[in-house]
Amino acid sequence: MDSDPNKAKLTLVVGATDNPERYAYRAADLLQAKGVPFIPIGIKKGIVFGKEIVDLRQKPTLTGIHTITLYLGPTNQAEWVDYLIGLGPKRIVFNPGTENPDFFSKAKAAGIEVLEACTLVMLTTGQF
Repeated sequence: MDSDPNKAKLTLVVGATDNPERYAYRAADLLQAKGVPFIPIGIKKGIVFGKEIVDLRQKPTLTGIHTITLYLGPTNQAEWVDYLIGLGPKRIVFNPGTENPDFFSKAKAAGIEVLEACTLVMLTTGQF
């Protein structure tokens, strides 16, 4: 269905993994099921639903990112904050355990919507 609003919400799954026990994997699964396009990015190699995990350490140029859903804890975020903000997303979802007041402030100052939420719940309840 071409009028599907999810189609326009290209989502970057930060901290992507091919481990089905991890929430980042579950989020990718649900994004796929809901028809939301996504790019898995992280420091571990692997394939997530037919998509190769992009190497975060390369800080690749990515465009058209609507949402960043974060699965990196605060202690692992510092190196990536400026890069992620620089991608110009409309919003960043800080999933449980990823909350970071400094990152929040920088993102808000850059005009990015910041949510402390769970991507899985948002997708399941139609709030994504």
